[in-house]
Amino acid sequence: MKPPLTPLSLILILACLSTSSAAEPAVTKPAVTKPAPDLVLRNGRIVDGTGSPWFSGDVAIRNNRIVAIGRIPEQGKSEKDLRGLVIAPGFIDIHSHSDTLLLEDGAAQSKLRQGVTTEVLGEGDSIGPSSGKLGPKKFTVRDQTLQWSTLGEYFDTLEQETVAVNVASYVGLSTVWRCVMGDSFERPTDDQRQQMRELVRQAMADGAMGLSSMLAMPPGSLATTDDIVDLCTEVAKAGGIYSSHIRNEGTGVFEAVKEAIEIGERAHLPVDMIHLKIADQKYWGRMSEIVALIDAARTRGVNVQAHVYPYTRGNNDLSSILPPWVHEGGPAMLRERLKQPALRAQMKRDIQQGLPGWYNHYTAVGGDWSRMLISKETTFKGLTMDRVLAERTRNKGARNQETAPDLLEEFLNYLDEEGGSVSTVYAHHTEEDMTTALVQPWCSVGSDGLAFACDGPLRRGNPHPRSFGTFPRILGVYVRETKLLTLEEAIRKMTSQNALKLGLRDRGLVAVGYYADLVVFNESEIIDHATYTEPFQYPDGIRHVLVNGQIALENGQPTTVRSGRAIRGRN
Repeated sequence: MKPPLTPLSLILILACLSTSSAAEPAVTKPAVTKPAPDLVLRNGRIVDGTGSPWFSGDVAIRNNRIVAIGRIPEQGKSEKDLRGLVIAPGFIDIHSHSDTLLLEDGAAQSKLRQGVTTEVLGEGDSIGPSSGKLGPKKFTVRDQTLQWSTLGEYFDTLEQETVAVNVASYVGLSTVWRCVMGDSFERPTDDQRQQMRELVRQAMADGAMGLSSMLAMPPGSLATTDDIVDLCTEVAKAGGIYSSHIRNEGTGVFEAVKEAIEIGERAHLPVDMIHLKIADQKYWGRMSEIVALIDAARTRGVNVQAHVYPYTRGNNDLSSILPPWVHEGGPAMLRERLKQPALRAQMKRDIQQGLPGWYNHYTAVGGDWSRMLISKETTFKGLTMDRVLAERTRNKGARNQETAPDLLEEFLNYLDEEGGSVSTVYAHHTEEDMTTALVQPWCSVGSDGLAFACDGPLRRGNPHPRSFGTFPRILGVYVRETKLLTLEEAIRKMTSQNALKLGLRDRGLVAVGYYADLVVFNESEIIDHATYTEPFQYPDGIRHVLVNGQIALENGQPTTVRSGRAIRGRN
């Protein structure tokens, strides 16, 4: 046992310590001063995108990233008091068609004003590659001709032109097919299949998020399940996803869903089904059966999901009423066939009776022309086809009791005069089926729209209202009004769920280290206004939008900032 220290011992020890300190003075390290945040958003209701309950707090941003969340004592170089407003991740539109519109006007107004910070392009057709039988893609804007051959070159072009939102893209099956096969309906040879695989590999290296398909019409409909599995195997090697507008959304919808699941299962990659719906009145009310198919696949380990838009009408071409064989050889051959009486007679028979495996838009809406709305910039834009046909037959002195074949003949005349292509909105699915899909935990939200504007050259045609209202409609109608979804779950479906599908590791959440893609909105005011007949109306309630930490929309108005970038690959 050690003896206790005496008072003298303590004095001697303290003296030694004092001497040591005097001989070796302590070195004082300079304090590390963090730079002030570029922007602090104060006092918001933060809905972070995970689905967790909202909480009050601040968000600090520096160098395009979120650097702090919570109660932040530091003063920012700039600050905004957002008391009473919601701060959420910017919406990721997983299904968009804004490819060339973004080159015309990078402001992306109809999307930005919805709170969209990232557009995901490509549904069957993609902006790249454009080689082989397609040749280089050329696009003229502001008296300048832009040209590219690969998806990577498109991304470079987009960033050079500058854009207000981030842009990602799939590589489209139809585009790859046409690069190799042109407009032929022939089966590809082994060498041609190898060329397609190489194009997919290149696109994935260029930054594609995966392979997308539109299987309801040629050329996508020409690809067999085995063809798609073959290409998806290349996608899987690069960590990509398969996104599919399934082969048949009508009476063949169950088999088409099973095919999408089979492709994911065989190729070992995630699947996202584009705007899941039942688009034939004969099968309305059976969405629960599709849900059961997807749930069963997920139970056995297939990562299959889907997304929807919150409307009961879809947008396609009036030429989709024509049977597949009419499309062989491309638009020029289609128009040639429209001029041949014998082929017209065959077209009318096929339209009325259908063909095995073909999704027939005409029979899907019960042969009801009033459920087809013209959205092309033409004399009849904004009118339903029953009114178009009535006007045309009246001008020709036809009697009122026109028969269905006579109207089909006039339909073919109209389509021919319009060059074989008329953008059309079809009323073909129900609110009940749409909401049954929407509430599923594996179902997210995408617009299937384009970045139009209410003024200037991008105000054209009679587009589907989803281009202006998809995301505010979810929050205004299905959260606030009907309470179908909680605010937190709706935000998750429009942000982190889409980010996870795409493999985006640092977008889709309000989280430290993530890019500052943010939307600020008034929960009690947010609502869409665009309609099928008056689509050019921006929503209410979106106050601010930040893209990569820069304010792209302030107090409801776009700024001149173009801080969007191409998002290449799954990062």
